[in-house]
Amino acid sequence: MAKQEKQAKQEKQHVKQKIRIRLKGYDQRILDRSTADIVETAKRTGAGVAGPIPLPTRCEKYTVLRSPNIDRKSREQFEIRTHKRLIEILEPNSRTVDALKTLTLPAGVDIKIKA
Repeated sequence: MAKQEKQAKQEKQHVKQKIRIRLKGYDQRILDRSTADIVETAKRTGAGVAGPIPLPTRCEKYTVLRSPNIDRKSREQFEIRTHKRLIEILEPNSRTVDALKTLTLPAGVDIKIKA
């Protein structure tokens, strides 16, 4: 029993680290360019990469009256699509973390990093 407990503790200590990065944006092309930059940076520093994984796009639709008084039935519809991507960096080292900190992403891309 004691050997099994020691092995279980050692396995917990050798748990692989990973960094999970979620990107959000309204423009799909800019988002894909940003994910390509992150993947290239991670691979260049020697870390493994899983992704980019496209997550479901959120589509918000808004209906607006064209005129406040006349033509009550005349309406306009708008929609905003929020595209999302997920990247997992497996076994990152200190060079990977430093390179990701110095990476500049274009405006319009929201990034969330979980270690």
